[in-house]
Amino acid sequence: MNLALRRFGSVILAAPAVQQAQELATGKRFDLIVANEARALPLAHALAAESTPKTPVWGDMHEWAPEERAHVLSWKLLVKPFMTHVCKVYVPQTDALTAVNGSIGALYDREFGGTARTVRNAAAHQPLEPSAMKDGVIRLAHSGAAVPGRNLEGMIQAAIALGDGYTLDLYLVKARDGGKYWNHLREITSGNSRITFHEAVAPTELAQTLNHYDIGVFSLPPQTTNHRLMLPNKFFDFVQARLAIVFSPSPETSSLIEKFDLGRIANDYSPEALVAAVRSMTREDVQRFKNNSHKSAGALSSEEDEQVERTILRELLTNA
Repeated sequence: MNLALRRFGSVILAAPAVQQAQELATGKRFDLIVANEARALPLAHALAAESTPKTPVWGDMHEWAPEERAHVLSWKLLVKPFMTHVCKVYVPQTDALTAVNGSIGALYDREFGGTARTVRNAAAHQPLEPSAMKDGVIRLAHSGAAVPGRNLEGMIQAAIALGDGYTLDLYLVKARDGGKYWNHLREITSGNSRITFHEAVAPTELAQTLNHYDIGVFSLPPQTTNHRLMLPNKFFDFVQARLAIVFSPSPETSSLIEKFDLGRIANDYSPEALVAAVRSMTREDVQRFKNNSHKSAGALSSEEDEQVERTILRELLTNA
């Protein structure tokens, strides 16, 4: 009700998890407070204000908070105005701001007066080599979450349409629905021996697991700003696995695919475009792109992002 009536002051610290965190932290002295995503900013600033001088706050925003789930009508009507209010009030007060890529960081700069630096969702560098390709087959792989809205059906349709000579292996984390959607996806591929579902593997094992494949695929229609400007962790996982990459168009991923010559960019978000992009590659192309992922694995690892984080820590702790 308070969200509907725009009574943001009454809800800004009212969530049970926020109240518990406030109770645990109140009265303690901190050198730095890191807010993980925009919804943590009000609590971070409330705790920071208990010290004199005020404790510095680092807002690690990740993606564009005002449209996190804007494709869900109830979220768009009730939560989006609240998240916009949080960003408008607290982003200008935050001592350091980071976002997952430059495009999203620029939105915070333009809309709320922040100065965001980029900390990507990049994986740690893995000491792997590109795997050899198998005769007669090109092996596609996808990893992520088994939740609606990720266009998994579209990628499955593309794999079916590719026909003989191509396989698709899916490593999907089951959602909080008890695996209902994961099982639904398995059912719609029942009888197709070229599509295989696997249990999810730990993040530390993912690159090694995916290294046995040839192409990492992902296609996501831009239902939200975050979808349109995506730079997901799976992109970096595919690089560390030394895979060729085929993605739907997005400014951030397309720029990196082109810069490092990692694979192909589909013309649009349809299964047909994904099929065309995959088929446009010869086996020699795929191997070349796998080799280019290997050459780029250092630049596209978390090392660069860790340096940004160390710089922020030095700045905030030196001035605290």
